[in-house]
Amino acid sequence: MGLFSFIKNAGAKVFGIGKTTEEEAAEAALEKASKLKEAVHSLDLNVENLSVTVDGDLATVYGEAENQATREKVVLVVGNTEGIASVDDQMTTAIQEPEAQFYTVVSGDSLSKIAKVYYGNPMKYPEIFEANKPMLTHPDKIYPGQVLRIPVLEQ
Repeated sequence: MGLFSFIKNAGAKVFGIGKTTEEEAAEAALEKASKLKEAVHSLDLNVENLSVTVDGDLATVYGEAENQATREKVVLVVGNTEGIASVDDQMTTAIQEPEAQFYTVVSGDSLSKIAKVYYGNPMKYPEIFEANKPMLTHPDKIYPGQVLRIPVLEQ
């Protein structure tokens, strides 16, 4: 008879044991969404009815955040996760506040350099650090590609 070729990952396993590639991908997406939700909760970010879905490298977040800062932090926690390229923010906020800007860290950046650009004063770096807690644990621990919140300074 000879050698026959098959697509290695197509179809169910023998006798229905195992899953198709599509079923495995769906389960992986559910697991990733669950882990993202756990990450948000572990940082004590208060969002009622938080829901996260993942489709490929797109994560969508739903729920009601207690304020704009919490909403933005949830987006950052989810978006600064390996394998997530974009976040669809479908959350609402209980309290309306001005939106912060987002900034993507590049090589050579420091919080003081970023503060100088956005606030005109490098000594305002603690504002950026505080705005990104608890994701940041130290002002010097930022990395290229990381996205940070740059809040509006209160006058």
